[in-house]
Amino acid sequence: MAQSIYDISVLDSTLQQVSLSQYKGKVIVIVNTATLCGFAPQFEELQTLYHKYKDDGLVILAFPSNQFWNEEPAPIDEIVRETKQKFGVEFPIMNKVLVNGSNADDIYKFLKAARPGKLGFQGVFWNFEKFVIDRNGNVVYRFPSDISPLTFEKYLTPLLG
Repeated sequence: MAQSIYDISVLDSTLQQVSLSQYKGKVIVIVNTATLCGFAPQFEELQTLYHKYKDDGLVILAFPSNQFWNEEPAPIDEIVRETKQKFGVEFPIMNKVLVNGSNADDIYKFLKAARPGKLGFQGVFWNFEKFVIDRNGNVVYRFPSDISPLTFEKYLTPLLG
């Protein structure tokens, strides 16, 4: 397993490799998403945070996943188009991933090991679970689906300051 988040590469929505080392010195929010999920309106709040803080070093990376109740069945090009049209998303939408199980994407293996969930549960429980990485690459927060992005804004501002 990677020693640092910056050792990991992921695929973007055009299937190009993206090294997370390009985000060194930034505050990163990583979220697993699904456009058919009841939490999908969080895309708008994530966009609000991105618009407000991107010039201060905030990066939001959305990773669509169809792992929970088939709530993201569309191909990646449709997902990107829908998130832009329906929710106004400007932050990067990465390629679809698995977040749990032996075939989980490396980024999610790393995040879950670095910041286990409640009662030590390692798996991602549902769509729109958010991981926050500080400017030094430390996974400092993990917010469950029912914690909306604007609710945890108060935890981001000190990291961005």
